[in-house]
Amino acid sequence: MKLPALALAAALLLPVTAFAGENPAVVKAIEEYTDFAEYGSSLIWPEQIPSEDWPKVTVIDARDAGQYAREHIPGAINIEWRQAVARRGEIPRDRMVVVYCNSGSLSAQAVFALRLLGWDNVKVLQDGFEGWKAKGGFEANARASKPAGH
Repeated sequence: MKLPALALAAALLLPVTAFAGENPAVVKAIEEYTDFAEYGSSLIWPEQIPSEDWPKVTVIDARDAGQYAREHIPGAINIEWRQAVARRGEIPRDRMVVVYCNSGSLSAQAVFALRLLGWDNVKVLQDGFEGWKAKGGFEANARASKPAGH
């Protein structure tokens, strides 16, 4: 199930409300981010990445270790979505970072947190791992019949 970006952002903010209500710095950071974030700036579709560009991208599988062990995008590193902030030192700032899970909802939480912390190079792989496979994996760009996006 795909969630529109605004609904996803609202869903992400609900659990933060109790904490943020007590911390003006958190509220300010969220407000500043959402005021200036471009719609779709943290999303990327498999079709938007040409096969020759994938080796230049840091790919993070945000699913649990068991799912990663069963199957993952070749070359992806496993940083479970809950660990993204704690392991942010492992995430480069100087190249594109694509984060995925099964559907995009958990990876979106990791990307949102990283973007609030200043990583403007991280993106959610729209449609997640299953969508990546269904669209042709590394060849999704070559197989696309129309431009990806919204």
